[in-house]
Amino acid sequence: MMGGPGWMGGPGWGGWGFGGLFMTVFWILLIVGLVLLIKWLWEQSGGKPSQGNESALDILKKRYARGEINKEEFEEKKKDLL
Repeated sequence: MMGGPGWMGGPGWGGWGFGGLFMTVFWILLIVGLVLLIKWLWEQSGGKPSQGNESALDILKKRYARGEINKEEFEEKKKDLL
């Protein structure tokens, strides 16, 4: 019998009772988890706005440490900044 109790959408756990509630909670948790994952990945990739707070002297020191400029250039530019 196609419309009897317990058959797709009838009374029981498979209708919009607990099953619907659990499915809604599942999707909410999944979406929140994806948003948190994307946020974490964005911060790990250097997308933080706080990285723009470096001073010019900090950038100069990093360039000198990486070997992009020599000691004379470093001292000259440091004098200009200070």
